[in-house]
Order: sequence, then C-alpha cells, then structure tokens
Amino acid sequence: MEWEVVIGLEIHAQLATKTKIFSGAATAYGAAPNTQACAVDLGLPGVLPVLNKEAVRMAVKFGLAVDAEIADRSVFARKNYFYPDLPKGYQISQFELPVVGKGQITIEMEDGSEKIVGITRAHLEEDAGKSLHEDFHGQTGIDLNRAGTPLLEIVSEPDMRSAKEAVAYMRKIHSLVRYLEICDGNMQEGSFRCDANVSVRPKGQEKFGTRAELKNINSFRNVERAINIEVERQIDVIESGGTVVQETRLYDADKNETRSMRSKEEANDYRYFPDPDLLPLVLDEGLLEQVRATLPELPNEKRDRFVNDMGLSKYDASVLTSSRELADYFEAVLAATGNKDPKQCANWVIGDLSGALNKAGLEITESPVSAQQLGSVLLRIQDNTISGKIAKQVFEAIWNGEGADADAVIESKGLKQVTDTGAIEAMIDEVIAANPEQVQQYRDGKEQVFGFFVGQVMKASKGKANPGQVNDILKQKLAG
Repeated sequence: MEWEVVIGLEIHAQLATKTKIFSGAATAYGAAPNTQACAVDLGLPGVLPVLNKEAVRMAVKFGLAVDAEIADRSVFARKNYFYPDLPKGYQISQFELPVVGKGQITIEMEDGSEKIVGITRAHLEEDAGKSLHEDFHGQTGIDLNRAGTPLLEIVSEPDMRSAKEAVAYMRKIHSLVRYLEICDGNMQEGSFRCDANVSVRPKGQEKFGTRAELKNINSFRNVERAINIEVERQIDVIESGGTVVQETRLYDADKNETRSMRSKEEANDYRYFPDPDLLPLVLDEGLLEQVRATLPELPNEKRDRFVNDMGLSKYDASVLTSSRELADYFEAVLAATGNKDPKQCANWVIGDLSGALNKAGLEITESPVSAQQLGSVLLRIQDNTISGKIAKQVFEAIWNGEGADADAVIESKGLKQVTDTGAIEAMIDEVIAANPEQVQQYRDGKEQVFGFFVGQVMKASKGKANPGQVNDILKQKLAG
C-alpha cells in the first residue's frame, strides 16, 4: 500500500522582550538558576499579572508579516496541568480567541518549487520553567528562570506532506522571526523549538490518520530525522495489523527513535477557562498601523528585489535572503564596490565567504572579514589590479588578520597583477620556445593543449599575469 504523510508543526518562539510577559523579571539567558523568577512568575498569593505591551506588539508584527487575521479582541486563558516546572499549576495562554488568526506563508523547496502552508493561529503564552536532569544523580533539578518568558506559539495547518517540507517551513518561520527581530532564533538555548504532529493515511484517503505529537525538537536536522523515523514506525504498526494510538512521544536523537511519553491530551483535559486576573486584550487600528510601519522588507520581498533589480538568479537570491544578517552583509559588500557587479558579490558571499565560515564554524555576524574588506577585494578584481585567483590569496590573508584591506595585502605581499603587454609577451615567448612539441600539437588541431600553455604562463608569472591578456596574446602567438 502507498502511504501519504500528514504533518503540522507547532513552533514556540521566545519573544525578544527584556522582561517577562506578565512581570518585570528579566528574560536574559544564562543567569544562575532561580534568580530571575519573581513572585508573579511563581504565582504567590496576592500578586497579579500585568501584560507586557511589547510582547503584544511582537505578536501583531508576526501576524501582519504572514497576512494573518489580527483579532481586535482576544482572551487569555488558564491551561491547567501539573508538572514540577510549572509553579502555578497552570499556564497562562490563549485558547478560543488568540491574538493572531489564520494566515499563510510560502516555502521554497530544494528543487525550486514553492508551496503555501496555512497558519492556523499564533497565540501568546508564558513559558514554563526547565527541568534539569544531567547534574542531579537520581533526581531532577528545577530552574524557574524561564517561567513567564513570553512565547508566541505558531500553529500550522496540517499541510505538509514530507519531512523536507516540514524543515523548509520551520526554516522559513525561523528566518522570518529573526527578520522581524521578535526572536533571536537560538535553538541551543531553547528560544526556538517545535512540536511535530505526524500521521499517515492511505494515499487518496481524505480522512486523517491518528497522529502522534513529537515534543520539543530543537534543530532542523532532528526535525527531519524525528518525522521520518516516526513515519516508519506508524507504517510498521499499521502494516503489522496494529493501531496507531494518539499520544505524545519523545525523540531520542542518540538512538534515532521516538518513544512514548504519555497519552495525548485533548483540550478538555486542560480545563481551559478565561483567566480572571486578566482583562480581554483589545487592539485598536492605531496600534496596528504603528506596528505595520515598523515592518522591515520581508524575505520574499527582498528576494524578488534581488532578482528583478539586480539580475540575480532565484537560487542565489533565496540563499542570500535566508537570513537577515546574510542579506545585510551582501548589500554592504555591494555598496562597498559601488553597486557595480551584484553577481560577483553574490558569488563571493555564497561561495568563498560562506565556505570559510562553515569550515570555521562561525556565523555571518562573526566573520573575520567585514563586508567593507570583502568589497575592497572585489574592487581590485574589477580594476584588474589582481586576478580572481590572486583575490583568493588576498581574502585568506585578510581572514587571517594579515592586512586591513585588499590594498594593504597586495602591497605587502607583492600580489599586483601583471598587465604590461610586453612583460606578458616575453613570458609567452619563453614558454612557446620551451615546448615545441606542444606547439605543433596545437597547430595540428589539438586545441585542448591551449590550457597547458595558459598554465605554464601563469606559473611563470606566479599567478600574477592578467588571464584575459594571456589568452589573447597566446592565441595570436600560437596561430603563427
């Protein structure tokens, strides 16, 4: 039997506010355990929550960016459950009336195809604390610093049909929240994580299968692996005559397997009811317009501008706009060259720079070569001071801190390109005189020997001869 996979994601993005969603406690990561949980976060008697306006603005900002319905009236509810890292015994969330309603986002696949994924809702809620297992033999430690940190839970429609689509969607949301500067997207610190709802059904069947929820996956690679292994498990269960049960499962990355945590709760298990300590959240058009005015150029808009105004390929434009920092770096490089050659700038940013960063395990914001420094290298290629090959040496020298810019490296290492026609002719004459057999082969029609001569001349010039001039003069000389 042929099976179809059905996937929906629930992404939890910690909002980049300085204080928590209902208290003035700090949200900074890395503080000593339990030093950033105040009386409001702990739900101590006599305290009342006060909504953080900046968290609301960030939620609205996201909603506008995905062309979603923004509720003029939304309600906070208490989601009741008992867990050691939930100090109040309930989580303040939104249920029936979220601040952000239906929207959509377009994802791009590796083959260049696009797909629209629906967003069901995005609601505000407070984060729970954190259970610590590693440092407590036979025990669990509780750190409540994270309790009360504002979350935006972004719930997709079950529109994805493969793990790769799910990863593409997650990457797009990750890129978007960073573009909007509402979440730092740091998965290692847990500020961007997701739950995946996965089910299978016979191909052609409209009714959904029974789903399992995979909890708290915090890397793109693990999302893909977790979904694929869960799909295999569900198909094996069904084809063996069993029945998939609705449950919450944990993905073990070390063993590459999912295992049951608990039966999947329904909404009524949480006994949602409106929080009596919080008034309904009412938004006016003035606030929406204020937030709309702060929207940056969004990834798809930037990508289209790179294609239409700069002549970049859709692939290059998509890579460059995959993160706001990378796009900003590229545009700074282009500006440093006087906006002369967008394709050349894109090639260097996507190729040489990104390759060096990946090898060193660095982010674009940590690059040892600034956009202005890279621009200085490209300018010297454009004015024929250096060749593309020599430029790679200059780039490496700047990367290693051996010069402030291209001019300094070229001067100190004597890398200026040879463009003197007489000097190049002299080198070519020597190479031709030293290789009469290859000359005859070329003149007999073996044109691939031409590359041999180019290599010999470039070797004689230590890579400094202008390649274009070498090619032109060589052709004339070899023609006899």
